[in-house]
Amino acid sequence: MTTTTKKSRVERSINFHPANTRPALVIMAAGRARRYGAIKPLAPVGLNGEVLIDLIAQEALTAGFREFVIVVNEQSGPVIAEHIRRRWWSKLSVTLVIQSTTNGTMGAVLAAKQALLPGRCFAVANADDLYGVHAMTSLFEHLRDERTSAAVGYQIGNAVVGERPVNRGTCEVTNGRLSNVVERRGVRKVGGAFLVDDCQAPETLSGDTIVSMNLWGFKYDVFKTMKAAYDAHDFTAAELNLPEFVNANLDGALDVKVLETTSRCIGVTHPQDLAEVQNILNPNAVVVAPVVARIEVVTTAENEPAVEIKSGLVLV
Repeated sequence: MTTTTKKSRVERSINFHPANTRPALVIMAAGRARRYGAIKPLAPVGLNGEVLIDLIAQEALTAGFREFVIVVNEQSGPVIAEHIRRRWWSKLSVTLVIQSTTNGTMGAVLAAKQALLPGRCFAVANADDLYGVHAMTSLFEHLRDERTSAAVGYQIGNAVVGERPVNRGTCEVTNGRLSNVVERRGVRKVGGAFLVDDCQAPETLSGDTIVSMNLWGFKYDVFKTMKAAYDAHDFTAAELNLPEFVNANLDGALDVKVLETTSRCIGVTHPQDLAEVQNILNPNAVVVAPVVARIEVVTTAENEPAVEIKSGLVLV
């Protein structure tokens, strides 16, 4: 007589939901927003009260993502969690984890590891940039089908809002692969050109220069290389961010395909950007209904495993 082992509710829900092969999206929302002066992911940009992180989730949902890991800090995390609980679609799978120290975007991604299924590819995005449906879809489909690392590349003309200076990572691309990322500081649009005030050459960038906006895709096994880089880094000198990590590993552990997009990346850096972003967006095209979602925060101490509290189709 054969016996059948009864599966747990988690196992049953994962089998029912094709998320064991579907890439997840990590949204980095732990920044302190010193220049902006408020919680940027909750900046109101939509006609119906939608905030930035609502519209990011809507773009990602349209692209195919269903599982979200949101990295927050201890101060803003409960506020973001309450907003999500009130506003987001209840059939999404959402886990919030806390990045307890200010150590850069590498620290945020490493914090998210505890909430990701081993072996699954994942995307990484900022919580204060609207990346566009084409960009999100290109990345989702690449991770689902190719299962290799990727960076979404924007023309700089589609990645600057207003005329105030911003930083942009210019991409050097060889045979469709990323070969270098150069951080350019003080980039501002003047007429049809983009001037750079960082004492580096060239001082002017053309509108079709490809830049990274921190929209990445990785295989799960990247965490081993990330952890080694994190442990070796001197945080007394500087934070460790994803572009630096990627650059340092392009000749070894990482082979990053550049997915050039026609999307426009719209973000909020300065307080003055908010009105411009509101004017740029067509809020009628992306509307998030005020549905009550069953979502809770994962409030774990540092180095403790996260307890994934899901909602909707993925149950615990």
